[in-house]
Amino acid sequence: QVQLVESGGGLVQPGGSLRLSCVASGVDEGLSTVGWLRQAPGKQRVLIARLYSDGDAYYVDSVKGRFTISRDDTKNTIYLQMNSLKSEDTAVYFCSALIGGVPVYWGQGTQVTVSS
Repeated sequence: QVQLVESGGGLVQPGGSLRLSCVASGVDEGLSTVGWLRQAPGKQRVLIARLYSDGDAYYVDSVKGRFTISRDDTKNTIYLQMNSLKSEDTAVYFCSALIGGVPVYWGQGTQVTVSS
């Protein structure tokens, strides 16, 4: 059973940066496609970034140019570098392992709050 544990969330001022990390365990052959989702209060969970095993990345427009997804397969760790944060980025962030483009596994989430 794949388990994902996120960390790195917190309170940051608008314009600031955070880096989220996610450690995967229970992975026998390595993760293929990984991603980050977020869920803002009262809204649905949304896949905001996706990284394929070949290195191709996909971002939703709202985070494109500000967020970067990366991975270190030697550490089974997935990262999300978030720059130029805005108040609308406030959400619980979840890392995910995708199969067929669909999030199948995700962690417990880490809270990111952007506020002055």
